[in-house]
Amino acid sequence: MAQRNQDKGVTGGVPVVTEPARVRNVVLVGHSGAGKTTLVEALLAATGTIGRAGAVTDGTTVCDHDPAAVRQQRSVSLACAPLVHDGVKVNLLDTPGYADFVGELRAGLRAADAALFVVSAVDGMDAATAALWEECAAVGMPRAVAVTRLDHPRADFDEAVALCQRVFGDNVLPLHLTMLGDDGESVVGLLGLVTRRVFDYTAGLPAQVREPDPEHLPAIAESRNELIEGIIAESEDESLMDRYLAGEEIDAQVLVADLEKAVARGHFHPVVPVCAATGVGLDVLLDGLVSAFPSPLEHELPAVTGVDGSPRPPLTCDPDGPLVAEVVRTTVDRHVGRVSLVRVFSGTLRPDRTMHVAGHGLAERGHPDHDADERVGHLHTPLGAALREVPVCVAGDICAITKSGSAETGDTISAKEDPLLVAPWEMPEPLLPVAVTARSRADEDTLSRNLARLVAGDPTLRLERNPETHQLVLWCMGEAHADVVLDRLRGGGVELDTEPVRVALRETLAAPATGHGRHVKQSGGHGQYAVCDIEVEPLPRGAGFEFVDRVVGGAVPHNYVPSVEKGVRAQLERGLVAGYPVVDLRVTLVDGKAHSVDSSDAAFQTAGALALRHAAERGQPTLLEPVDEVVVRVPDHTVGAVLGDLSGRRGRVLGTEPDPEADGRTLVRAEVPATELLRYAIELRALTSGTGTFRRRFVRHDPMPTHLSDQPRRQHPPTP
Repeated sequence: MAQRNQDKGVTGGVPVVTEPARVRNVVLVGHSGAGKTTLVEALLAATGTIGRAGAVTDGTTVCDHDPAAVRQQRSVSLACAPLVHDGVKVNLLDTPGYADFVGELRAGLRAADAALFVVSAVDGMDAATAALWEECAAVGMPRAVAVTRLDHPRADFDEAVALCQRVFGDNVLPLHLTMLGDDGESVVGLLGLVTRRVFDYTAGLPAQVREPDPEHLPAIAESRNELIEGIIAESEDESLMDRYLAGEEIDAQVLVADLEKAVARGHFHPVVPVCAATGVGLDVLLDGLVSAFPSPLEHELPAVTGVDGSPRPPLTCDPDGPLVAEVVRTTVDRHVGRVSLVRVFSGTLRPDRTMHVAGHGLAERGHPDHDADERVGHLHTPLGAALREVPVCVAGDICAITKSGSAETGDTISAKEDPLLVAPWEMPEPLLPVAVTARSRADEDTLSRNLARLVAGDPTLRLERNPETHQLVLWCMGEAHADVVLDRLRGGGVELDTEPVRVALRETLAAPATGHGRHVKQSGGHGQYAVCDIEVEPLPRGAGFEFVDRVVGGAVPHNYVPSVEKGVRAQLERGLVAGYPVVDLRVTLVDGKAHSVDSSDAAFQTAGALALRHAAERGQPTLLEPVDEVVVRVPDHTVGAVLGDLSGRRGRVLGTEPDPEADGRTLVRAEVPATELLRYAIELRALTSGTGTFRRRFVRHDPMPTHLSDQPRRQHPPTP
């Protein structure tokens, strides 16, 4: 596979590093269509890692090689693209911009030490990108901004910078201005504000660096003053501001050094204009990634414990330290098998060694805890789908391992002599259900195997086999996520269909009633005889089922009373009208008759069931639907729309409160019927421009407002 993928345009050597200081791990984030993947491939081409950017074969690119990405015409998975610039290995982590693939985004953030926010000079940014900036700020992750698509006729770099400053806040300032060509429209160069030099790309890469023309000086001077004040404000030299205000000319090298320190600490956020199509700014951006973004030595590492939860000292990014690596993403390749993208936090990972693989697990999503020794196969430097073998992977670096039989996303790889466990990272809950069914029995086994592989690699995918509706349900992040999952299942040779998701309802009786059950049958000289009379009354919601024996005088022999109860319970499970289980009833056995010869256990079971069905005819049978408590997290300005939407879903709003974890956000609590939440994940996203999230939990069953006869019957009821 590795060699075959090298034929797809991979031309550079295999980057191998032995020092964490010579590594940069940078995740590219931004909304779908901002140009992240295009920028990554342009940077790869600019450094000679690949022959050229763009499509190579079969409509795929180096980063977007997944067939699902080709069909959807957008990135759907995390891609790692390493390059070497000035002797430093830069691992570019290209993430999908669409909200459905937030799990891939989380994996990229986990593996990275800094974030490059990609903002389109044409389309601006979405609200989800703004929320992610706040999230990165909360953990102190260094950030910079690349403004892309400068070659578009509607591109407006100045407006893009102004938007970033409005949304991202203070200390977001451009390091360069754009320089227009003779036509007054196309961007042909950059005006360096710190160095006061022109980077001219008229002849392509690398830029020709020269003195600015006289007409450039006013624009440079105006923006330069603001930039210098921003840099000096973050300087560790407290005298620098006084010297600047006194009119002293601050040396450019001093400014650059302070700028790099402020960026690495996450206190200053430079904006760089860049155009993947023309090459403008690519070399400038590469210089910034290497010089300003921190190495793994400067990034705080996640907490670690023993596999039994025992405390351990904090990790350091030391190649000679204890081995601790984390699987940030797992995929299954048809040719190679399981491929795991791994970030090494401490120690040195070597091939063909027996390691310890452990995971916290999410049993409710199909990821149980596991803890076992396993032999790790070969190590590779990944470049999209290409795998180029490397001898080691040191602390701070990222690699891919193959032939790992059980490693799943989020697992910890450590030395078998000292097994450790990294603190888990937060993953969103999948809330869009999709019911799937194999077209034939022959496809069922293949479907099960492929589903197990997908669930192992995607923590945002949950698999549920509903015992009540007898459906196989995939819980996904949204429609696009569901489409990718189904594409991958079908690509694995599974013939499947989808069907509407059914909600597990309940039945009950709304009014007291009496029932008479008589089972008399004569056949072949052997008779069956049983008669019973019952009283049925509804109980409060959640009370369950009670059976009371009030027979006097032995009308029903004592040994047959349990038979009546057994028959009643069986009928409760089968349902009374629509085939759903019956709940919250008290059934009292008050009278009956037996025959000394013909009565039997089976006869009284049948009579009990008949009595309950007779009572149901007069007891106002009612369907109950599950009700969930939902907590919706939305921006303040969308609260009104969300409240109105919840009311339209027959929801009962319990209250609102400010989100304690983020300013400008509100938590809305409500109780909503589960039947109204089947597509809420999609509709909430549309209502809040992709920024709303919610979680849910079952609380009780309530009567449905429509008549029982209008509801669908239960599918595949148990055999009596």
